[in-house]
Amino acid sequence: MYPEHSGHAPAERCVEVHQPTPITPATVTPTPLVPVQPASVPAVASVVLPDGRVVTGYAIEPAKPEPVATKPPVSRAAVNVALGGVGFLAVCGGLLLLTSFIAALTAFVGQLIILAAVIFGGWIAVQVFSTSGHQGGTTVNIRKAVIKRNHFHG
Repeated sequence: MYPEHSGHAPAERCVEVHQPTPITPATVTPTPLVPVQPASVPAVASVVLPDGRVVTGYAIEPAKPEPVATKPPVSRAAVNVALGGVGFLAVCGGLLLLTSFIAALTAFVGQLIILAAVIFGGWIAVQVFSTSGHQGGTTVNIRKAVIKRNHFHG
């Protein structure tokens, strides 16, 4: 309910009124404009709007973006990886040849050892079997002996 209808005396209403304070503009000294002559006079363009109005003005060229530093079509990392792969393949080829050389050298040394064993074993066999042919005894050089009147003087 409103206070007017409650049967009591109307209370005074407190209303504050604020008056706006005008803002004084700052004093700005106008800077003289220096006319700049364009390199070439731009062409005047007219545009017809959908409602039939015609707007005429100078055509403004869009701002050109800063040129981006051109990147090579292939990154340096890719080139380094490729060169590393080529070097690795060259090393692997050399290691394969080195491995083949070591295997061939090992086979050659093995054959030399077998040949030496056969020759040395044959020499030992000849020595063993040639001495076993004698039944023991003493070998005497008869040429130095002197035989007189059927007597042997040694």
